[in-house]
Formats: sequence, structure tokens, C-alpha cells
Amino acid sequence: MSKKTIVVGMSGGVDSSVTALILKEQGFNVIGVIMKVWSGDFDSTEVPVSHSCYGPDEIEDIKDAEKIARKLGIDFHVIDLRDEYRRHVLDYFRKEYSEGRTPNPCVKCNWKIKFGALVEKTRQTGIKFDYFATGHYANVEYDSQKKRYLLKRARDINKDQTYFLSFLTQDQLRHCMFPLGNSTKKDIKEKAKYFDLKLEEKPESQNFAAMGHQSLLEGTSKPGNFIDSEGQVLGQHKGISYYTVGQRKGLGISAKTPLYVTKINKTDNTVILGKKEDLAGSELIAVDLNWIAFETLSEQIEITAKIRYVQKEDPAIIIPQKDGSVIVNFLKEQSAITPGQFIVFYDKDTVIGGGVISKVIK
Repeated sequence: MSKKTIVVGMSGGVDSSVTALILKEQGFNVIGVIMKVWSGDFDSTEVPVSHSCYGPDEIEDIKDAEKIARKLGIDFHVIDLRDEYRRHVLDYFRKEYSEGRTPNPCVKCNWKIKFGALVEKTRQTGIKFDYFATGHYANVEYDSQKKRYLLKRARDINKDQTYFLSFLTQDQLRHCMFPLGNSTKKDIKEKAKYFDLKLEEKPESQNFAAMGHQSLLEGTSKPGNFIDSEGQVLGQHKGISYYTVGQRKGLGISAKTPLYVTKINKTDNTVILGKKEDLAGSELIAVDLNWIAFETLSEQIEITAKIRYVQKEDPAIIIPQKDGSVIVNFLKEQSAITPGQFIVFYDKDTVIGGGVISKVIK
């Protein structure tokens, strides 16, 4: 029986490198691939010192990944996805902000690029493989009763990345592997050090774009008014693309009490400011749903949900609507529910699915 071939999506970082190492130790035929997405939008000499997903750091990352591949004795390929990344991530990013919404490029990138275009284009190059693996902290299991592939939390809850993987389809989950799902970050760093990969201290990507995400938004909106909830003009904003619900810094408005962006209105090009308590909400509409644990939702269910990655989920009720959207009622108030962001639903350690926040009801 021939051994399985696993393609590993590499990034030049410790997690994906150890993923390739683990699979090689397990006896698989391992092939490393890395995606090229940076289009050289800005001069690398102007870039601040911070590791990012989109920027000239990519050049060094590709070199690091190639070194690791050589050390492990595996084939290595660079897959050019600049056009696909621009279309699915950068254009989406700009459009959402121009509409007064706040996008999440990481969720979109995993769904459309890493587990989409990268896998597809790798196959198109003639590389034959059985599974696609990444260094994400998550688990995938097959439920024989439901006859569905389930996305489950990682053992290291502090590194769990299921939020960012919540839009993967059944076909994508069927063909993917997460070898780090039952490891801790400490385990991975120790393994990298033991095998002298020289990556355990390499910084992880902390930002989306090297020059800051606002560098990608020039020309996407025009100046307008800051107003309060009564419609009184408080000052001028530089364009709705540059703001997000919950934002406090960078408003340029002086007031007796701190002001926050509570709403963005594209129709009249206004940014509404209010107090922190004005950000509280408990009910929203979510659209563009991706269900993982079942085919579709036909009746209301009780779950837990989170409206951003950097928070724990809270109990909520999902109520399906005839138009395919859902109403989500949280049992306790949430702060700064933000249209455009992704909401992800859980049943204990299992990801039920996710959707895009369309509107805050109350």
C-alpha cells in the first residue's frame, strides 16, 4: 500500500514548519507549498518593523520556508496567488470599509485562498496529493451518524483558531488535516528547538498589512460629518472607510466624556458618535451563513456565540428566518456588535457554523 501524500501550506513560521516535520515523522510523503500574495504595493524601505500577513515580509518568509523544506528533505513550491488574493481579500476588504462595514480578511483568506485557491492551483500545477495540512490550531473529525465533517476546538484554548476557519466547507474539511490540534504552543516551540529549526523565536504576524490596514483604503470614501444620536454635527471625519464601530482613538473630537463610534451610515456619509454605554447590544441579524454541523437550520436552537476572535463566546439563541438569515439573541449584552464582522456559533467544542453580521437590532 503506497503512503499518502500530504501537501503542507507553509508560511515560514514555526507552526507550519513543525506541521511538515510531524507529518514526515509519521511516514507521509510531504510536499511544502507557500503562497505568494504580496504585489509590491509600497516601498519596503518605508515599512515599519512589524511582521504582517500582507507586505514585503513575504520575501523573507518564502526563504525561511524553503530552508526548512531543504532541512526536512521535502519538495517545495511557491504558488503565485496575487490575482486571487487581490480579488478575494483586498477588493473585499476595501469594499466592506467603503460600505461602512468592518471586514475580517483572515476568515476570508482561509476560506477563499489558503483552503481554496492554494489547494486548487497546487493541483493545477500537476502535484498529486491526498490531503492538505496547515499549522492551524484546530481539529477536524468525521461524525458517522451525521455523515458530516466537524470542526472542533484545539486543545490549546488560547491558540484555538476555529473562529478563523468557520467558513470552511464540507469538501474543504474532508481534505484537510490539522496536526497541531492536540498540541500546545509550548510543545511546538520545544519541538522546533529540538530539531534546530531556528524558528521558535520568530515573531508571528501581528497585522494584516505591513503599512497598516488604512494604507489600503485610500480613495475608498470621502469626508463627511461626525454627528451625535440627535443629529447634531460634532466635526468632520475623513471618510467612513477609516472608522469602525467601537473605535475611540483617532477621532479628533474633544468632549467632556470619551466618545466612541456607535454607528456608520453610508447613506448620508455620517459617523455617529456616542458614549460607551451606547455600544451595548444583544440582538443582531446574520446573513451568508455557513453551517458545518448540519446542512441547514430549520428551527431555533440554543448555542454559544462570539462576535470577534478576541473574546469568549456567550450563550445565545439562533432563530432562522425565511430569507435564509438568522436572528441571534444573546442572553447578555455585547459591546460593539459590528456589521461586516463574522459571528461564529459553538456547541461546546464543536463549531456549528458562522455568518456575517448584517445589522444590530437592539
